[in-house]
Amino acid sequence: MNVQIKFSKTEVMIKDATLIVNGLTVKHSTRRIAYQIYEANFNFKSIYIIGVAKSGVLFAKSIISVLSEISDLKIHFIELEINKKNPHLPIKTSEDLKILKNQSVVLVDDVLNTGSTLIYAVKQILEVPLKQLKTAVLVNRNHKNYPIKADFKGISLSTSINEHIDVNLNPKTEGIYLN
Repeated sequence: MNVQIKFSKTEVMIKDATLIVNGLTVKHSTRRIAYQIYEANFNFKSIYIIGVAKSGVLFAKSIISVLSEISDLKIHFIELEINKKNPHLPIKTSEDLKILKNQSVVLVDDVLNTGSTLIYAVKQILEVPLKQLKTAVLVNRNHKNYPIKADFKGISLSTSINEHIDVNLNPKTEGIYLN
């Protein structure tokens, strides 16, 4: 249900936006990121993919789909919900994060802008001892206010702080748009 609403909203936003990366390129980037994640986790039997709601969840599921095709890793998925305007507020997860103990984790979001969403999510995740924690984003905007980086990224964009990036993962209008 939420996905349909998101796509409808996104389709409206697309009319005033400029397509900067088409759907085919998004698919290629997703596949490349999945291979990089597999290479970084080759020695593990399982991996936890944590998707940041909402678009990060869709991107994480796309990565999981490719990982399932190319690897024999046991893949677990957790949805993480964070208030992006007030990331210091309590974070909700679909699973208790204690299950991450001594596991390999990849935190996934669609866009890395200032870094506040990822840094607060990482802070929450690191309450549990892990084997490793990596981050993956489709778009890295290079406007960071926090010391966090994307280990796996689709594209890097140098945009003005006033411009907005929309990631649309709807198969009909898939792409990355600049507003």
